Amino acid sequence: VAKLCACDLLVAQCDVNCCCDPDCSAADFSLFTTCSVPIVTGDSRLCRQKAAVYSLDVEANPPERVFKLTEQVNPSVFCIHATNYKQALSFSSPEMPTPENFDQLLQKFGSATFSAEPDGWNMNPDAPNPSDANETYRYEYGVPIQTVDAFLRLPSPVVSSWCSDANPAGFLVHQATKCTRSVSVENCGNIAAASMLFYINSSILAVKLPWIVFQVNLTVQSVAVQSPNGMRALLNSSDLLRHPVILDELCVNIVLGVSYHITYTDTGEIIEAAASFVLGAINKEALSIQQSFEISFTQVNTAPVPLSGNPGYVVGLPVRAGFKPQGYPFPSIIQSTNKYGQLTILQSTPSQDCLAAQGARSPVLFGYNMISGCKIRITAAMKCQPLAQALLDLLKGQSFPEYVASFGNSQAQDVLDWVPVTHLYTSEQRICNTFQSSCQIPVSLEIEVKWTKYGSLVNPQARIVNVTATTTSTTLKQLPVGRERTIPITSSVVFTDISSPAEPGYKAWPTINAKLPHDFFFPFV
Repeated sequence: VAKLCACDLLVAQCDVNCCCDPDCSAADFSLFTTCSVPIVTGDSRLCRQKAAVYSLDVEANPPERVFKLTEQVNPSVFCIHATNYKQALSFSSPEMPTPENFDQLLQKFGSATFSAEPDGWNMNPDAPNPSDANETYRYEYGVPIQTVDAFLRLPSPVVSSWCSDANPAGFLVHQATKCTRSVSVENCGNIAAASMLFYINSSILAVKLPWIVFQVNLTVQSVAVQSPNGMRALLNSSDLLRHPVILDELCVNIVLGVSYHITYTDTGEIIEAAASFVLGAINKEALSIQQSFEISFTQVNTAPVPLSGNPGYVVGLPVRAGFKPQGYPFPSIIQSTNKYGQLTILQSTPSQDCLAAQGARSPVLFGYNMISGCKIRITAAMKCQPLAQALLDLLKGQSFPEYVASFGNSQAQDVLDWVPVTHLYTSEQRICNTFQSSCQIPVSLEIEVKWTKYGSLVNPQARIVNVTATTTSTTLKQLPVGRERTIPITSSVVFTDISSPAEPGYKAWPTINAKLPHDFFFPFV
């Protein structure tokens, strides 16, 4: 049981809060907040068995992982004393009929009854199983994607910035690389890596069987042509395959970028592969070009989740938000597939009429402080409660989210990686049926997003740590008959960087004697 680990999911990487992960070091354990799997046992039906117990000593500095190997006793009367039939502990693949073994299998299983017991109890478990030759080989995480001749290339810089074509694309490993490649107009048609055919001329091995290999052809999904000033235009021609050629002392159709998209099944079988290209041109003065490569994966019959950074937020991308249902046992955040409609504020209209602005929303973009508003005309005939509810719906929209993703790539199933939205009210929300005495109506919604630079100082990542939505109300008194009043309604978003250091100018810098939380730099060391 000391070698078993149910939470070890990542290959050659330390899983967060997985105290039994052999890839985690003492420095990693010091950043853990808890042990996701505190006890590891074998078969619970055994009368006696060893148990590996994991815990954290938070009193130590830094915190340490504590490992104990104990013996557990099953109090049940009906327990297994010993497992003397080792073959029953695992499922062996059935032997597939072939022309060589068909008569043997027919003699063994062809009658009305047959015995499923092996010929002897002392079978060698290390002996090769002939049925293993009939197993299907499918892809697992991190395994290089094989092609007919080698593997799917994803060029990347190795020692310097120059491209190396020896980097294989790993299954389910999302990658994005940039590198420099030497080119010249004279050798325009002889540079293999500058041609589209170099990246799609080999089929991908989808699944491998002993007697046959299924292949998936790489198809060209789209081709965009980039001008020297950076403008791009999408080709609509049916013949998308373009070869580098010399035209007016220019080498055109040079590959500047390739994006692979792989579609797979839940059993690890690749069923579709597509590539999108960006082509450009170089002149005689150009000695090199910068190429960009990217690969992404999508499981069949599932919609890809739009991200706003990896891992930290990128300025200008929408803030991801959603709702947490009361599910059991493993609830996850529910998000809208429209990433621009997850967290929104009121959108201003040219007429500045709140009644005309209903339904118009603007997405909250990370790092962008925004303010919008409108005006509403109130008469004495208006009822207080419907008016207050209409203004609240106008400010918050139809479905104001409950949680905001702390990182740009936070997964929906990682509920602890989402920040709850805190709602504040500046006055008591008293709603009257009429304006006979006074009425409080919401007039503004202020959203403050606090974020911090997280991780390494060389490459800090933006992480949201707190979101506060403050609703401000005002009190309206009874209006005389025939009188009207115009009230402005505003909505704003402010991003506050709480990781910024204090501005100098103090006579003495304040000093504090405190210890950072042990997970302050999580997930970075």
